[in-house]
Amino acid sequence: MGLMRQVLGESFGLFRQVKLSRPLGMRVRNASLVRSKAFVNGIWKGAASGEEFAVINPADGEAIGSVPNMNENDALEAVGAAYDSFLQWQETTAKERSHHLRKWFDVLQKNQDELAKIITAESGKPLKEAAGEVAYGNSFIEWFSEEARRIHGEVIDSPIKSKEMIFIRRPIGVTALITPWNFPIAMITRKAGAALAAGCTCVVKPAEDTPLTALALAALAEESGLPAGVFNVVTSGRDNAPLIGKSFCESPLVAGISFTGSTEVGKLLYKMCAKGVKRLSLELGGNAPFIVFKNADIGKAVQGAIASKFRNCGQTCVSANRLFVEEEMYDEFAGKFKEAMKAQLILGNGGDGVSTMGPLINDAQTKKVDGIVQDAVKKGARILLGGKKASSVGDRFFEPTLIADVDPRMLCYNEEIFGPIAVLIKFKNEEEVLRLANHTKRGLAGYFFSNDIAQIWRVAKKLEVGMVGINEGIISSAEAAFGGIKESGLGREGSHYGIEEFTYIKYLCFGNL
Repeated sequence: MGLMRQVLGESFGLFRQVKLSRPLGMRVRNASLVRSKAFVNGIWKGAASGEEFAVINPADGEAIGSVPNMNENDALEAVGAAYDSFLQWQETTAKERSHHLRKWFDVLQKNQDELAKIITAESGKPLKEAAGEVAYGNSFIEWFSEEARRIHGEVIDSPIKSKEMIFIRRPIGVTALITPWNFPIAMITRKAGAALAAGCTCVVKPAEDTPLTALALAALAEESGLPAGVFNVVTSGRDNAPLIGKSFCESPLVAGISFTGSTEVGKLLYKMCAKGVKRLSLELGGNAPFIVFKNADIGKAVQGAIASKFRNCGQTCVSANRLFVEEEMYDEFAGKFKEAMKAQLILGNGGDGVSTMGPLINDAQTKKVDGIVQDAVKKGARILLGGKKASSVGDRFFEPTLIADVDPRMLCYNEEIFGPIAVLIKFKNEEEVLRLANHTKRGLAGYFFSNDIAQIWRVAKKLEVGMVGINEGIISSAEAAFGGIKESGLGREGSHYGIEEFTYIKYLCFGNL
C-alpha cells in the first residue's frame, strides 16, 4: 500500500517576485460554497470517527479550513447511496439528464469568480489561471449536457430474415472517481459530467490537498436540483486514502473506476480491479517531448514552450518534460527562451493579481524538484537560469529553471518532473529525435514545432503519444479526446468518446419475426 499513499515586490536572482502580503484566506462572497462537511446522499456530514484534517494554502502554509477524514466505511456508505440512486437515475431520459446538467452548468457559471478564489487558496494557482481552469472545468458540464442526448445505438442488418439485431448503450452503474490536486475542478467535471450524462451515479474522492473545490461543486450541484445520491463527495487525508481506493476496487456495487494520477498508483488500481473485472479508466503520468525543428517559427516555439512547461508551476500531466531542439537553432532558442522566462514568470501568492506562477503543492514535491535539479548539476548539466528554491518568497516556491546539456543519465531526462524545470536536449535530425522522444514507457502528450508540412504529417503519426500539439502548446478542451497510450493510461476523457467509458453495449436480438 506504500505507493497508494502517494495518491491520492523585491528581487532575487534574475527573477521578479511579488512579495507575499496577507494570506488570501477564503475571501468568498458566497459563503455557502465553503464547506467543512462531505456530501453523501444529499446530506452534509462528517466522518463517522469525527476526525478531520486541515486544508493548507501552499503559498503561505496557512490552514484555510478543515474537512472530514473519512475512512473506507464512510466511502462504502456513499457507494451504497449512489447505488440506490442509480436504480432511479438510470431510468431518466436523456433529455432529463441533459436538463439537470445544464442547470448545474448555469449555477457553476454564476459562481465562476468564487470557485477561482477557492482553487487559488488551496492549490496556489495564480487567480487568472484558476479562473481559466474554472471556465475549462465548467465547459465539461456544458458539453456533456449536450452529449447526453447523443448517446446512440445501432441497427444491424441481420443475416437471417426472421431476426432483427439492435445495439443499445446502457450506463455501467456506480462509478468511483479518484481525482488529483493539480486541476481540482476540471478533473472532476470531466469525469462526472460524462458519467451523469450516461446515466451513471458517482462517488468522488478528491485529492487531500484540494478537497474544498470538490465540496463547492457539490454545493452547486445541490443548488441546481441534482437528485440526492447522484453526485457524492467523500474526503480523506493521506492516511485513509489507500483503504478508500481499495474499497472502491473491491465493492461489488462499484461498476467502474476513473482515476487521474501517477502511473504507479494506476497500476495498483488496475491490479485490484482485476478481481472484479471492473471497468477502468486511467489517465496517468507523462513524459512529454517538446520538439523544435530548425524550420520552426522560433518565437511561436518559445511561447508554446512557456505555456506548456510552466502552466500551474509545471505541475500538469501534459507539461513539456523534455525539450528537444535541433542543433542549428539550439543556442538561439535557449537564449530567447531564457529571456522569455525572465520577463514572463513572476513568482508570488496567486491571489495578488500580479503573479503568473505560484508555489509547488507541498513540501514533498518541493524536495523532489530540488533533488532533480541537484542530480542534473552533479552529472554535468548547466544551469542557465534559476536552479534553487525561492525561499525569500515562501517555503514551497522554486525558481523557474532552465537546464542545458541534459543527457539520459539524469533524472530530469527520464522522470516526470512536475515542477518549473525546463531541460534542453540537442538533436541532429528527425530520425534521431523521434527515437529519443519515443524512448520512454509513457505516452500521454507530445508537442513539436515545424513549418514543413510533410515533416508535420510524418512526425505527428510517428510520435508514440495519445495527443499531439502541432505548433501549439495548449491542447486541452471539452471537445478533445484526452488520454494516452503505453503506461500513460487507458480510455479517453472529454469529447463524445468520454461517455463511452461509462456505457456498455447491449445486443438485442428479436427472433421469430
